[in-house]
Amino acid sequence: MAKDPTPPHRNAAEAPAPSPDAPHDDARAFRDLLRGLRVWDHPLPPFDAAEAPDEPLALFRRWLREAAEAGQPEPHTMTLATADAAGDPSVRIVMLHDADERGWHFGSHRGSRKGRELAARPRAALLFYWAAVGRQVRIEGTVAEAGPEESAAALHQRSTGSLAAALVGRQSEVLGSAAELDRAADAAWDRAVREPDAPVPDWTRYTLRADAVEFFQGDARRRHVRLNYRRSEGSWRRELLWP
Repeated sequence: MAKDPTPPHRNAAEAPAPSPDAPHDDARAFRDLLRGLRVWDHPLPPFDAAEAPDEPLALFRRWLREAAEAGQPEPHTMTLATADAAGDPSVRIVMLHDADERGWHFGSHRGSRKGRELAARPRAALLFYWAAVGRQVRIEGTVAEAGPEESAAALHQRSTGSLAAALVGRQSEVLGSAAELDRAADAAWDRAVREPDAPVPDWTRYTLRADAVEFFQGDARRRHVRLNYRRSEGSWRRELLWP
């Protein structure tokens, strides 16, 4: 006969009580972990703000390229912050599709949470962080939707996986089960392979036209360099900020 796996306590009162210090020990260990994590313990590139270009786009492109060359994983991913009609914020990671004279481009479904928020309040902020070089770029501005033709062309220039994800749709809706997603994803992948130009009317290209772009170069001694570009009457003003 198999042995009873139940511990030999006659009742719950005889079971050993958890240590009252356990939650405090966990909190202390977590704080110790945070304090022990190193920041910028490798050489960082210099940044002479006086030699920066008059407009931010060229500097942004150069910094992204240098981050990629330094081994930064996925340097084209960025944090996108939006807000709803009541002003409540939300944030997520998205992928940069392009950066040109019009602005910074990304894509999503109009029916997604970010799409609904941008429709209600068409302003947003972007953040790039490249730990390999101790740099970040903050971008704020107004967001505009591209037309159907430009949106479709941008989507169909991307990978089969991107098209399949767009075909699945229903982004941010409540999902009934993992099996439901599996079925929808498999069907979307098959269609993306068969129809590389399959239409996705809800998928939209967005462009953020920057009003301000801040470049931050970290320094191990905390003498960070912050160069801010601010749009003013059709041109850019440059200003240094205290760290």
